[in-house]
Amino acid sequence: MKSVFVLADRAWAGSCVLYKWQKSLGNYIAVAGQDNSVKIFDRHGQKWTELNLPGRCVGLDWDKDGDILAAIAAKSSSIFLWDASVNKTSQIDSGMSKDQMTFLLWSKTSPLLAVGTAKGNLLIYNQQTSRKIPILGKHTKKITCGCWSSQNLLALGGEDNSLTISSHEGDTIRQMVLRGEPAEIFFSVMKMDERSSQGENTVSMSVDKKILTLFNINDPQNPIELAFERQYGNLVSHRWFGDGYILIGFSHGYFLVISTHIREIRSELYQARNHKDTLYSVAISASLNKAASCGDNCIKIHELSDLKDISSVVQLDDETKGLDQLSWTDDGQLLALSTQRGTIHVFLTKLPMLGDSFGTRLAFLTSLLEVTVSNQVEGESPVAIQVEVEPTFVAVGPYHVAVGMNNRAWFYGLSKIKDIEYLGTIASMCLNADYAAALFEGKVQLHMIEARDTEDRKQMKLFPDDDRKGRILCHALTSDFLYYGTDLGNVVCVLVEDWETVNSYSHAVGVRKVFPDPNGTWVVFIDDKNGGFLFSPANATVSCFELPNFSPTITGVLWDNWHADRGVFVAFDDDKVYTYALHKTTIYGPQMVLVGSTALLYCQRPLLLYNGELTCQTTSGKTSEVVLSTHSFLKSSPDALKDSPSELSKQLAQALKLKRFQEAWSLCKSGGSEADWAELGKACLIHMEVELAIQIYRMSRNVGMVLSLQSIQGIEDKNLLAGHLAMFLEEYNLAQDVYLSSSCPVAALEMRRDLLHWDSALMLAKRLAEDQIPFISKEYAVHLEFIGDYVNALAHYEKGVMHQNKFQEHDEACRAGVARMSIRMGDIRRGAAQAIQHPSRVLKKECGAILESMKQFSEAAQLYEKGLYYDKAALVYIRCKNWAKVGELLPNVSSLKIHLQYAKAKEADGKYKEAAQAYESAKDWDNMIRVLLDHLNNPEDAVRVVRETQSIDGAKMVARFFLRLHDYGSAIHFLVLSQCNDEAFQLAQQHGQMEVYADIIGSAATQEDYQSVALYFEGEKKHLLAGKFFHKCGQHSKALNHFLKCPKTEDNQAIELAIETVGQAKDNSLTNQLIEYLLGERDGMPMEAKYLFRLYMALQRYGEAAHTATIIAREEQSAGNYRNAHDVLFSMYTELQAQKIKIPAEMATNLMILHSYLLVKIHVKKGDHLKGARMLIRVSNNISKFPAHVVPILTSAVIECQRAGLKNSAFGFAAMLMRPEYRNQIDLKYRKKIEALVRHPDTSELEEEETTPCPFCGFQLPQNDLMCISCKNNIPYCIATGRHMLKEDWSICPHCEFPALYSQFILLLETESACPMCSGNLSAKQVKKISDCFKYLHSNDPDQ
Repeated sequence: MKSVFVLADRAWAGSCVLYKWQKSLGNYIAVAGQDNSVKIFDRHGQKWTELNLPGRCVGLDWDKDGDILAAIAAKSSSIFLWDASVNKTSQIDSGMSKDQMTFLLWSKTSPLLAVGTAKGNLLIYNQQTSRKIPILGKHTKKITCGCWSSQNLLALGGEDNSLTISSHEGDTIRQMVLRGEPAEIFFSVMKMDERSSQGENTVSMSVDKKILTLFNINDPQNPIELAFERQYGNLVSHRWFGDGYILIGFSHGYFLVISTHIREIRSELYQARNHKDTLYSVAISASLNKAASCGDNCIKIHELSDLKDISSVVQLDDETKGLDQLSWTDDGQLLALSTQRGTIHVFLTKLPMLGDSFGTRLAFLTSLLEVTVSNQVEGESPVAIQVEVEPTFVAVGPYHVAVGMNNRAWFYGLSKIKDIEYLGTIASMCLNADYAAALFEGKVQLHMIEARDTEDRKQMKLFPDDDRKGRILCHALTSDFLYYGTDLGNVVCVLVEDWETVNSYSHAVGVRKVFPDPNGTWVVFIDDKNGGFLFSPANATVSCFELPNFSPTITGVLWDNWHADRGVFVAFDDDKVYTYALHKTTIYGPQMVLVGSTALLYCQRPLLLYNGELTCQTTSGKTSEVVLSTHSFLKSSPDALKDSPSELSKQLAQALKLKRFQEAWSLCKSGGSEADWAELGKACLIHMEVELAIQIYRMSRNVGMVLSLQSIQGIEDKNLLAGHLAMFLEEYNLAQDVYLSSSCPVAALEMRRDLLHWDSALMLAKRLAEDQIPFISKEYAVHLEFIGDYVNALAHYEKGVMHQNKFQEHDEACRAGVARMSIRMGDIRRGAAQAIQHPSRVLKKECGAILESMKQFSEAAQLYEKGLYYDKAALVYIRCKNWAKVGELLPNVSSLKIHLQYAKAKEADGKYKEAAQAYESAKDWDNMIRVLLDHLNNPEDAVRVVRETQSIDGAKMVARFFLRLHDYGSAIHFLVLSQCNDEAFQLAQQHGQMEVYADIIGSAATQEDYQSVALYFEGEKKHLLAGKFFHKCGQHSKALNHFLKCPKTEDNQAIELAIETVGQAKDNSLTNQLIEYLLGERDGMPMEAKYLFRLYMALQRYGEAAHTATIIAREEQSAGNYRNAHDVLFSMYTELQAQKIKIPAEMATNLMILHSYLLVKIHVKKGDHLKGARMLIRVSNNISKFPAHVVPILTSAVIECQRAGLKNSAFGFAAMLMRPEYRNQIDLKYRKKIEALVRHPDTSELEEEETTPCPFCGFQLPQNDLMCISCKNNIPYCIATGRHMLKEDWSICPHCEFPALYSQFILLLETESACPMCSGNLSAKQVKKISDCFKYLHSNDPDQ
């Protein structure tokens, strides 16, 4: 709230003044002080005139229109009238010369003036007719207060403590005696449950400054008296407002609101101590919807809609004597406050909201005679321009401001430039850099702003130049164009540079407002029916759009001046701002979208829109910023949106409607869901932003869409691109439309084909590509055939046939379709003939199936046969009982079912041989066996079939056949095959064929079967068989007893079985029993040690087994059976190794010596005498282990050493042979040679034994030494040479895993085909060289 001026006069100093605002207009304020004058000031504080009175002024009032001011003076019976329109004063004699005037008041609705006197008399003066009606004795004492009602009733109060209500003629209607002196009388309407039509029926008054009395004219007997708390002080002032509410001010600063509704009348709706010490006055402005109170040197302004909201506070620190009365002008623009010091302060509470913008520059009224120009966007400081008149319009351009009223306008730069009078009252004005355009009386005058006077005429033009073109109702000016709208509905665009019309758009009804965008390329206009429209004068191909959901209350439009939001504008009314976005380039063409709405605060007028921020002018002469709710995404933080997916989706939708794709991208990245990304991608497709869409779909991992978009990237034809994008969005009709208007209309046809929209495809093909009709017809026919529309399918197949060799495959497909459809339609002959002629096998099968479903079996079978579908043909021939044909086809038929049906038919006809063959083809063995036995008497084939197929039922039939022939052995055999073990057992028992039965059941019988057989043989005293079957059924004790009762035979089968039984039983008593038997403790005849060895092996007692094996080997060795001894030790060695038991050293040594002996033969046979000699040396050094062949071994050693050149070794062994116990046993062939060798010794060795490294420590030692003298390890030996192993030449036998030197083993296997250790068959290819032999070196280490 701004102080406009202060009125002070020396004559008023030190006392209260009386003042009144001019009613209605508020252009004048009349002030009377203690002197005998009334001074009249205008609304800018300039003194206008002065009325001189015969005495001090005691009453002032303006009539209802504000034309005439009435005044009365003390000690005078005259009434003084001042006419504001002609500035003249007149005087009227009241005719009450002996009475003093004390009160006067103009009627609210008519030119009646009521004047009250000190004696209680009343005069009613009609200013129009000059009629005076004196009423004497209205009151008995001085009339002090009163009020007119809107129904022209007059309520008066006086010092006689009474209230009178009179008609406009002065007749008393009601009279009421009060408890005290009345003050401040008002007429109003009490709040009722039902709306009263009687008008102002209630009089309110303050009585004795304590009580508020409410008097209902219609209920004079029941006045309502309201008393208030004493702490409030005296009742200073009260005012009615709203729907029956009263605002009351009290002397102690309290501020109260009550309702006059009878149910609420005793309660306070609002109470506040507005002023700490004193309250002087309250005032209400209905036009502003505000209340004011004054006290404690300040004024407080409240909003009536929310009294807690104090909109402004004004401090008056200079007023030390106190304040007095508050009064508002009717329009609420000015608030006057009188003080007890004799001054009047006038404040501006509401400015006319006059403002304009050009680009980002604003001009708006900040005081009655001040216009402020600002450009906050570009950071310019505001400039205040003082103007000469209170304007009715403001216009701004880049460099000028224009203000004006009536037909005159003043132009300002930094200072006043000129003022111009126009030919009529200016309705509105627009400026640009050089020109001004003023609208008056249906015409627009366009002229230069700063042209010299001589050029004014040249630089001015009136539009329209012809009155027949209608009256102009609105206009707007951009940098280059003047736009105006006429009552005939024309929107005309004029190029300012040459003043020529460049475009005109005709609308159906009158155009009352136009709003071009900053470039002038798009124009929004509002017509007489309050509809909003947008069109582009620059683009004739774009039609005019109606703005969606355009509110009829909209008063203006502002385009966004932000460089990136050129297509965004707002339309506003008093309460809301609606944001619209123009989408110029979409797949749908240009579009208008209502983005959303934003609520406006009370009394705000939008002036400028920049990047979603609206600058509004307020009634206080300031601007305020409003962020549009549609642009909230610009202010929100990403972190806050993460927790609110719904808010994020809402802001994303706003950003997309405004084409803010980068902001939308940021929103999605901050926490968008899959649906949000999809929405962003879809919007990019709609707006044809292909590059951005690729990035978005890549982010959301939609590979298919990325690839599709990359394939259309770079297409320059907008319609073709839009068609592709519409297709991706499944907007197929739209896609077709834009494809057809593109440079590649065939794309529409391709799309329809891909979508299987065949009708559309055919229609397009007729227009675009007739050569494609046959292909589309064929594809359409396939679709129609699938859905069962055979009539149309046939027609399209026939249309598809092209009769061209290069499209042979296509024609064949069409002819196949014709064949199928002909059959479907009942033209079987034509269809079948075409199918037979057609090269396709599949077609014959399809047609055959159709005919079969139509029960046309012979034709179906014929087609199947032609198509080489023999199984299907045979089946259909069977259905029509054509066995001859079936027989012809049988060699080609693979279906067993068909063979079976044929076999049954042949059997029924008595052709058993053919039936048997057919049953065999059908693999129905049981029926084949039955026919062979029952009809063909051919048991040989029947038995063959049973043996081959293991058929249980077949076996039963064969068994029954042999029973009839008394061939019990065969019968038992086939009964067992048929799993009839009980019958077989009984048959064997009856005919003494139990051994046959026992052989047959083998391992396939049950425990009960075995027990039955065992008991039978027990009864027959056949111990071996009884024991065998007791062993099979798990009765080990009985089995052992029977085995031990068996007589000893050469093969000792019973002993072998006894060992097996005990091994399985794992029963100590049975084990001991068998050991006793084997050791001969029963009959004094011990068995061979090998059986004891086998027993220990069966019992897995490997220690005893090893010991026994050593004994057996020793016995075999003593007997000269060296191979047997070797095999026993080898088998035991491998068994112990498998069980991970440490091998006894004696066993390992014996095996090594025996193996060395066996190697001698191999090397000598190969002629390798050195290797043979070395092995014989090793054997001879252990000759005690070969007692049976001491002399032959030593003789061989002497000979082989001699041959190998080892003469010293030969001499040593020859000397040994010369001992007396051996000499006579030497073979006569060699005796002389050996004797000569001893007599003439040659102790030279041909060569020293070669040394090789120890595989454990690397120490060099002779290659045949098996003990390393350095690391004391036993070194593994080579099974091919007997030498110790070498790390780098390691291999193993794949069967026994004994080591061998790889090079020597390969050499050996060139002549031998078996492993020298295990005798397993072996070839050189199977032996692999091993690079890492660590595990073999340490295989006997218990830690490994």
